Amino acid sequence: MTSFNRRTLLKGAGAVAVGHFAMPAIARAQSSELVVGCAGSHTAWMEQIVVPHMREAIGADVIFEGTKSSVNLEKMASNRNNPYLSVVQMDDPVMLQAVEEKLIRPMDAAAVPNLAELRDGAVHMDGMWANYVQPWAGVAYNSDMRDGVKSWADLWSKDVRGQVIIPSLQNTEGMWTLFAAAMLATGKPFGTAQYEADAAFDKLAELRPNVLTAYSVMSQAFNLLEQGEISMLSGNFSSYTLPRKAEGVPVDLAAPSEGIFAMPSGICLVEGGPNAELAARYVNEMLGADLQKKIAVFANSVPANTSVDASGIVPSGVPLHSPDWAFVASNRQNWIERFDRIMAG
Repeated sequence: MTSFNRRTLLKGAGAVAVGHFAMPAIARAQSSELVVGCAGSHTAWMEQIVVPHMREAIGADVIFEGTKSSVNLEKMASNRNNPYLSVVQMDDPVMLQAVEEKLIRPMDAAAVPNLAELRDGAVHMDGMWANYVQPWAGVAYNSDMRDGVKSWADLWSKDVRGQVIIPSLQNTEGMWTLFAAAMLATGKPFGTAQYEADAAFDKLAELRPNVLTAYSVMSQAFNLLEQGEISMLSGNFSSYTLPRKAEGVPVDLAAPSEGIFAMPSGICLVEGGPNAELAARYVNEMLGADLQKKIAVFANSVPANTSVDASGIVPSGVPLHSPDWAFVASNRQNWIERFDRIMAG
């Protein structure tokens, strides 16, 4: 992993992260080629698991562009008349925007039969998109610097001034810190507290002295955690932290007692995208038991396919929360502006 220091992160915090497999946005004619937009944090398992699997199983040469969900949405919108992406893997709140803008098309159950194998709630809006895995999110911490994180309130401790990084609300995982702030401020459970935006932002303002920066590029922030430049990284997820821990890096992911969150990882077909038949086969493989199991194990994520055993993947004894994404989508731009003002202050 490329080494960054604090100065690098603070200078580049607003940059767009694009995976090293990103290709120019041009039309591609090869019948075996699929361009897939996905999260930059998925680079490891896309490279090691998905790409070789798709080549062998369906004869697809997958080129993936790793970035944020909001950037994938912008790519689809700006290339609406000549799309080059065939499949996009992005978060549920951005999927809602893609549906509104008519940028994605419904998945045909005949072309994607594995939709029928998914657990309840994994298929959305009559097949416009489906959740293929759900990493769980908590608080990542440097295990050389602290023993763990028992509560979301630990982020607000006076002992960690300048030692915390949180995600921007432009990143989906940024919502977890906001909802934690709402829960702590109101004393209400997450399911109710998520609607208390004013209380959440008041509490978030109290966190400001502890925050080194708010990131938009997660890999750079995580590098500071590995180096011991910070002690906690809020809202991080199992598919990124736990593989790094397994490699011997001094990091771990805490499941605070108040609860953890299910990352809303979705997959969809791009409206008018090239190689439509192969794209549907790609989605079907992503939802199949074989690949679901491999991704779940590698990324420590909850599989969507009901035939895959999910035991031992999510911490026991703590609630797992999924927010009201329609509510998030309707308020997100305003929240981003409020968040930026607080962090700039």
